[in-house]
Amino acid sequence: MSDAKRVAVTGAGLMGHGIAQIFAGIGCEVSLYDLDGEVLKSAKSKIEANLKFLAENGIGTGEQIAPILERVRLAPTLAEAVSRVDFVIEAVVEKLEVKRDLFQEMERFCPPDAVLATNTSVISITEIASRCRLKERVVGTHFWNPPFLIPLVEVVPGRDTAPETVEKAFALLAEAGKHPVKVKKDVPGFVANRMQHALWREAISLVEHGIADAATVDECVKYSFGMRLPVLGPLENADLVGTDLTLSIHDYVLRHIESSPGPSPYLQNLVENGDLGFKSGKGFLQWNSEKIAAVREGLMRRLVAARKGRKQGI
Repeated sequence: MSDAKRVAVTGAGLMGHGIAQIFAGIGCEVSLYDLDGEVLKSAKSKIEANLKFLAENGIGTGEQIAPILERVRLAPTLAEAVSRVDFVIEAVVEKLEVKRDLFQEMERFCPPDAVLATNTSVISITEIASRCRLKERVVGTHFWNPPFLIPLVEVVPGRDTAPETVEKAFALLAEAGKHPVKVKKDVPGFVANRMQHALWREAISLVEHGIADAATVDECVKYSFGMRLPVLGPLENADLVGTDLTLSIHDYVLRHIESSPGPSPYLQNLVENGDLGFKSGKGFLQWNSEKIAAVREGLMRRLVAARKGRKQGI
């Protein structure tokens, strides 16, 4: 059981307001801060919209919304946000220098025993903590978007992180209903993003080399092994078919799989041409407002169903 009762979240944007919602939902007093006043001002309305969406889909009730919102306090300064808390989660822009500077500044105001966690998705925890005096209390807690629906949080120690810091983070996340996992080594991308982007690299390569178009690549994932992934991880699958068969397949096919250490020229050209996906209406595929809305709605329906199934032990 965690002893953290006061939590601060720095960064109220894409991830931060959802993370604040999680901890307010288990009774923690949450201080939420953002350098951008407009982003901070809109955070509570976004949390309220999330909670209404959950209630409408049978997760929680409307009566819980007001108490949760009351436990989220918008802090006007960083010092006020973090000065009296047990646990801080940083969720600002994914830039190493910005995070380094923020952690150095947070350390000035935080209680000496507070855990300082970063929601970075790929950056080294050791590098983020490099300017802190008490590096042993810095840890990675990588949530996935949207954080109030996706259960996984990777708990990642830096080179100097104390074991008790990892345990405190793990306990708090478990109490919040998340599915925390302990990553043993601080490597760029940690575990899940390394696997995700290895898949994306091969997917882009298949399109780049004319082996299949983008729609076909996506269909090959969604209508084959993608259907198994919620219940059968890759290593479980390897055991299921047999490590001997897995070895035989790898002995033949791995030399033919994309292994470039840099971004695909095809991807670089898309960005240079302004083909930014949903943002521009064109990326690997063509998009209009109806298609975009359908994808977003389908994703949220799938995540809600998965969360309900998880609660029921399915």
